[in-house]
Amino acid sequence: MRKVHIDNVEPGVKLAKAVFSPEGRILLSSGVELEKKFIDRLKRCNISQIYVDDEIFRFTDIDNAACNQIIVQINRFVDNSIENYPFSRATDAIRIKNVISEIIDELIDDKYILKSLLDLDSVDSYTFEHSVNVCIISVMIGIALNFGKSELKGLGTGALLHDIGKLRIPEEILKKPFRLTMEEFEEVKKHTIYGYEILKNNKNFGEIASYIALEHHERCDGSGYPYRLERNSIHQYSRIVAVADVYNALTTDRVYRKKIEKQNAFRYIMSLGDHQLDKEITDVFLKYIDFCPVGVVREN
Repeated sequence: MRKVHIDNVEPGVKLAKAVFSPEGRILLSSGVELEKKFIDRLKRCNISQIYVDDEIFRFTDIDNAACNQIIVQINRFVDNSIENYPFSRATDAIRIKNVISEIIDELIDDKYILKSLLDLDSVDSYTFEHSVNVCIISVMIGIALNFGKSELKGLGTGALLHDIGKLRIPEEILKKPFRLTMEEFEEVKKHTIYGYEILKNNKNFGEIASYIALEHHERCDGSGYPYRLERNSIHQYSRIVAVADVYNALTTDRVYRKKIEKQNAFRYIMSLGDHQLDKEITDVFLKYIDFCPVGVVREN
């Protein structure tokens, strides 16, 4: 299986993955032999790239409707989320959006990552959407820090899977419609260790992803969990994901509380950058996202 541009597709090639419209409507099913009229139809629908099956790249995985549907869901969610971020005027917003989209496209091409996201979505839709959003913000920060392509993919993988340990948390706790008891919160906190255990033994995700899952709730002043690590004892990628995680959690509705205004989240991130969150990373985040409220002055 390989991804090819629609302009390079010749009649007679078999489609390796089903093609969906932006609205989620199936255009062509996997296994279809592409005739010229099918290729022309895809072009009219503004489909630029497809997956094809040939003798060199034999497609061996079995697609299923759930995986195809979640790809459409992720792509739509990513497009909407990126468009809702008001990047600073000093920022090359178009370039950043394109790089983010490209990285996430590559990540969800990975069957292991896709399967993990499918599992998360089946258990808790908030955790699934939160994970995608945290990935978007984390990759944005990585771009601002001049990360290379492989670094961005490593960061993006860990960000997408940072909450994978919640698969081991009882569903009645994850979806409880009001605040957790102390005992329940202690159980939820274990998702960091569970996530590390899930990822560390899977060579398909890489070591960095397991550390992000373990450390994204650690804080630079030692007040986080599970091990109360401080500053440089926390991996840089984990410190990036921590900023993205806090921001998205604050600005998203939960079953037990409403989201807060972006301006208030902005203030909160600034305050945490003095002690709990990495100051360099929070400064980069606040510089690249332009929703500075009236009365708040950024330091140079």
